[in-house]
Formats: sequence, C-alpha cells, structure tokens
Amino acid sequence: MNDVMLNLGIFQIKWYSFFIFLAMLTACLIIFKESKKKNVPDNYLTNLIFYGLIIGILGARLYYVIFNLDYYLNNPSQIFAIWNGGLAIHGGLISALIFLMIYSRKNKINILQILDIIVVGVIIAQAIGRWGNFFNQEAYGNIISLQALKNMHLPKFIIDGMYISGSYREPTFLYESICSLIGFILLLILRATKKLKTGQLTAIYLIWYGIVRFGIETLRSDSLMLGQIKVAQLVSLLFVISGIALFIYSYIKKKKYCLDKIVTN
Repeated sequence: MNDVMLNLGIFQIKWYSFFIFLAMLTACLIIFKESKKKNVPDNYLTNLIFYGLIIGILGARLYYVIFNLDYYLNNPSQIFAIWNGGLAIHGGLISALIFLMIYSRKNKINILQILDIIVVGVIIAQAIGRWGNFFNQEAYGNIISLQALKNMHLPKFIIDGMYISGSYREPTFLYESICSLIGFILLLILRATKKLKTGQLTAIYLIWYGIVRFGIETLRSDSLMLGQIKVAQLVSLLFVISGIALFIYSYIKKKKYCLDKIVTN
C-alpha cells in the first residue's frame, strides 16, 4: 500500500500524518465551539489546547517507545519518526489528562466540566485517526481469509490494504473507528438531553471506549505487550473502572447538572 498522500520531490505528506492532523483539527473545532457556549476563558482554552496537543503527542510517542524499548535502543534515530506511526492513544490520553488536571487546578477551573467538553472531540478524533493506522498498516487483527473480508462487504481498497506481511488481516482499525463514531453520536445525544450531571459524560466516554478497546484488543495481533499481558487491555480495564467510579461519584455527590457556564473551583 502506498502510504504517501502527496509527493513534492524531497517533501512528502503521508496519509498517516494527514489523518492525525485532521483528527486533531476536528477535535479542536468541536471543543472550541462547545467552549464558546460554556463561556470558557479564551486564554485558558487556547493554552490548554496548544500545550495539551503537544504533551499528548509526546506522551503517545513515549508510551509506544517504552513498550518497544529494545527496538528503539537499537534504532535511536527512529524514536522521533512519528510520521512512520507509533502514537499510542492511551499514552496520549493519560499524558494530556495529567496536564489538564494540573493546568485547570492552577487556573481554578472545574476539571470535570472541561473534561465533559473535551471527550466529545477526543472520541471523534480517535475515529478519524484510526484511518492513519490503516494507511500505515497498523492496528490490524489476526490472519483471516480473503473470503471472510469479502463477506464483510468492504470496499476493495480496504480489503487490499488488509493484505499485510503475506496474509489478509482482520480490519480491527475499522472496528474501532466505527465504534468511536457511534460513541461520538451517543455522547452528542446524551449531551443534548442536558440531564447528565457534571462528570457523567466523561464517565460514559471512559466506559464506552474502555469496553470497545478491550474487546478489539482480543482480535489484534500487533498489540503492545507487558510480558504476556496486552497493555491496552489492562489500561482499558482501568478506564472502565474509573468511568464507573466517576459516574457513581457524580450521582452520590449530587453534582449540579451540566451547566451553561463553566464555574471556577
């Protein structure tokens, strides 16, 4: 598969880079639009998005490198070659969350309200970004037959793209992309009802994505490993537990329903 979208001599734009950029741009537009409705301070939001993206990308790469340490110790020049792939979603989410908690606390902004805004942009970004994995031939599943792929009624270019290392593979990237899109629609519907309490939209995101990712990892054959354990399944389980705990916490504490304006702590 040709992973180059645009070739201008010595300058190339790869499909992976394009979809990662498109994912980030889409997330930013959605977050900015909702933030305006909630009267989030402009300076706070601009800095949050700018530094959050940088830290998220660095965290996603560091996470991937750590769990492929032997390869990168032998090939140190590849550590920063993110255009070749190797950005772990969980690493990006965790690092960006840590920054968000520190930055929001410093600015006395309610963290859960900000998260309720951000998760809607994050999940659609995940849906888009997985297509970058497709063109990089990453995030694929176990070996299956050509007929099995045809039975899914997939477009020919996807079937052709699933021919990796001499075998046809299950399109797990597509499963996650579709599930993330469904999750995006679900969050939009729930947000529109205005009946969720502060933090519960974030909780639903954690539970939804945690379950989806845990299930998909059972089909993947290129997962990051910690011994015999798939790291993504372990983190996904923590996501689900955290989401359930946050949902219950929001209910018991009788937090105010999602407000029209962001409040300070």
